[in-house]
Amino acid sequence: MSQSMSTLLLELFVEELPPKALKKLGEAFASALADSLKAQGLAAADAEVTSYASPRRLAVQVGQVAVKAADRPLQQKLMPVAVALSADGQPTPALLKKLASLGVDAGAVPQLKRAMDGKAEALFLDTVAAGATLAEGLQKALDEALAKLPIPKVMTYQLADGWTDVKFVRPAHGIVALHGAQIVPVQALGLQAGRETRGHRFEAATGSLRIESADSYASQLREQGAVIASFAERRAEIVRQLVDAASEQGLKPIEDEALLDEVTALVERPNVLSCQFETDFLAVPQECLILTMKANQKYFPLLDAQGKLTNRFLVVSNISPADAGAVIGGNERVVRPRLSDAKFFFDQDRKKTLASRVPSLSKVVYHGKLGSQGDRVERVRAIAKAIAQQLGGEALAARADEAALLAKADLLTDMVGEFPELQGIMGGYYARHDGLAETVALAIEDHYKPRFAGDELPRDEVGLVVALADKLETLVGLFGIGQLPTGDKDPFALRRHALGVVRMLSERAGSLELGALLQAAVPAFGELIKDPSEALSQFIFERLSGSLREQGYSAQEVDAVLALQPQRLADVAARLSAVRTFAALPEAASLAAANKRIANILKKSEEPVQAVVKPELLVEPAEQHLATALQSAQARSDALFSTGEYAASLRELAALKGPVDAFFDDVMVNAEDAALRANRLGLLKQLHEAMNRVADLSRLAA
Repeated sequence: MSQSMSTLLLELFVEELPPKALKKLGEAFASALADSLKAQGLAAADAEVTSYASPRRLAVQVGQVAVKAADRPLQQKLMPVAVALSADGQPTPALLKKLASLGVDAGAVPQLKRAMDGKAEALFLDTVAAGATLAEGLQKALDEALAKLPIPKVMTYQLADGWTDVKFVRPAHGIVALHGAQIVPVQALGLQAGRETRGHRFEAATGSLRIESADSYASQLREQGAVIASFAERRAEIVRQLVDAASEQGLKPIEDEALLDEVTALVERPNVLSCQFETDFLAVPQECLILTMKANQKYFPLLDAQGKLTNRFLVVSNISPADAGAVIGGNERVVRPRLSDAKFFFDQDRKKTLASRVPSLSKVVYHGKLGSQGDRVERVRAIAKAIAQQLGGEALAARADEAALLAKADLLTDMVGEFPELQGIMGGYYARHDGLAETVALAIEDHYKPRFAGDELPRDEVGLVVALADKLETLVGLFGIGQLPTGDKDPFALRRHALGVVRMLSERAGSLELGALLQAAVPAFGELIKDPSEALSQFIFERLSGSLREQGYSAQEVDAVLALQPQRLADVAARLSAVRTFAALPEAASLAAANKRIANILKKSEEPVQAVVKPELLVEPAEQHLATALQSAQARSDALFSTGEYAASLRELAALKGPVDAFFDDVMVNAEDAALRANRLGLLKQLHEAMNRVADLSRLAA
């Protein structure tokens, strides 16, 4: 690489970028441009890359970039020797023509190299590829970065000539490209690069800002342009100010990473201000107030030490006037109608009971092939009753049925119509207002849980039953009509529903078996679907497998346990622990290999093998010894297995290593005598069954 090294800066100055996409756009632009420069040899593989993204700019700074990449040797294949040279070794016209096309004359023929290319010998020409200049390389990198930019929605706009159309995320007004203090002459989006940019829309010291060098970019923008260009720095400054402003009042701001990212993308230099609203609004459920403030106004509600909403909130302003009173007053005026709407919805909704809304669910379409939300409610009720009967009998079934009947009624309320995120939550509030039992209100509120990875599970058994029934109805119904997820498309969130079922069965409903649950859910659909239990069971086990690997279990451990498809998912963790303990035993590798060998022998058997052994046909000492050892170890192992002591159960099988090794050394399994052969296969079948109750140990074989 050339010795003339300096920091490189490239900035696109544009109109306000979409805030929800800004962080991703900034990271993608910086990484794509830097990766291209590195690939071309203009920047070192470990060059420092700094990304900048503010509402009106995407920029990247790359350290130690060369004016020109180093030349590199290049070996070019010409053609097979048989084609290139005549029988007496003279160059053929084909070779001379090829060399001429590369700008090389016949004098280069003696320097050509011969080497094997597959099965034939070929001629190769050694040349030197000139390294890219920075102007060429940066133009290529810029073009590639723009092409790869993850633009959510492309805009088409005209350039100043009034004729030329440009497609980009937002209209671009300037490009800065500096290598040290020198302008790099690149162009894009109808613009030529220079050193002029703009600072804060309202608070910059000057209208136009002249960037002196690539290294001074961030400091000039901060000092002269009133802009914190770095997304990460701006976000950290917002967090600091939010915490400080809340602490002064003995409160804490609500935690919301997505809201923080969005607000960071809306301001160039943040200024956090404290505001308040009338305490009367606190009579409305806090979830409604919090959501309207966050979603509609991008405000940060303030909570007290108990996590209860207060009548105070924080605003992240983009301006810093000497007297902030007007800004604070304006925000307080703006939020009032939003909170009034929430109060109005809440008051109106409570004039009708949840039960009175249920018949109208029959008019709400759920799915063209699966009917209305009313039909769906009846299916969830049937599935919930079947689950509750297993878990807690009639009393639980009655409560679960009541909750399942009312769980979707809040979909018809004004509040959920305005804020779909509150479905379930509002149902819980309205159920309490209707005087229903707290366990029913909790179940209505909780039946969507877990809503996301890491979310809490329903708080009591009624909620657990209805949540399981709701997710199973979705999974069985959609699988039953062939509406499966494909690639990254999963419009009905079936993967999330499957993980929810896995968590509830693993952590809270240990006595329930997956296969039995699926079979109990299918009849609720009548003739609407084909039984999808087999495919759905496989889908759920795949989700479980992925989840377990994320938790740190190895692929071998997970495969060994899930190969048996244990129906009680609550047992899986204990089985995995047992497999890990077993794998650490000195006998484990040998037994796993033997297990794999036994499985192959049984698979190749032409006649079905029964796990039956006739003692009188055990003629060889090694098979007699194995049969005796197996009988003893299996009795102890089975007793431990039945009490859930899986690790101890597997440990008992370690005693079989010696007898198994001796059996394979001394006994011919496929004896010519059919009776002896069947008996030995029966012994191996018994051994295989004994070894694979906790997990398929053959999966541990290397």
